[in-house]
Amino acid sequence: MNAVPEVPANATAQDILRLGLEAAKGPVQLACSFSLEDVAIIELAQEAGLDIGVFALDTGRLNEETYEVADALTERYRLKIDWYFPKHEAVEQLEREKGLFSFRESLDNRHECCHIRKVEPLGRALQGLAGWVTGMRREHNVTRTDLKAIELDQLNGGILKLNPLLDWSEAQLLEFVKERRLPQNRLLKQGYRSIGCAPCTRAVQPGEDARAGRWWWENPEHKECGLHRR
Repeated sequence: MNAVPEVPANATAQDILRLGLEAAKGPVQLACSFSLEDVAIIELAQEAGLDIGVFALDTGRLNEETYEVADALTERYRLKIDWYFPKHEAVEQLEREKGLFSFRESLDNRHECCHIRKVEPLGRALQGLAGWVTGMRREHNVTRTDLKAIELDQLNGGILKLNPLLDWSEAQLLEFVKERRLPQNRLLKQGYRSIGCAPCTRAVQPGEDARAGRWWWENPEHKECGLHRR
């Protein structure tokens, strides 16, 4: 198990990535959902020459616009993306027994769907890694206010978990993406501020936080899929 390095209060996102890579002493990959955060991290890592791989979870219910961002990143950076998919037997059983929208019927059902489509594939994606990188920010939601720059992921074997953008504001992120002319999901211009699976994502209303469009039928404290249980 790796030790968590001390992160200076004034550390930049690239500093956090460097410290995490040094402490991990092994392969580290970004869990990429093709959000603005993930695109920014790829740009920062490329700029600093940091050896960070990229993997993505194809849940089978992503928007077309999300795949377009993946394609744009592949072209821009000659990026190799390691794709992981849910086990088809589990998806088939879920949909045959509970239908296509069981996740809207209860929190337990939604967690079941997220586990099949995201959590189990993530477990396979993290096998053999010494650390992984996320695009989580404290500003996102009440579930992320105690986020740390680098932490031990006890749920996944005690590997390191790097959150280099934890203190970035949405305004800072948008300015960075605009300035660098980075690829962005076309749905953002339609009011989507956090994009996951198509049936579980909607545009947010004025005054709502960025995660309000995710699982909008649930209470804010429940709005995690299981990838980042805390």
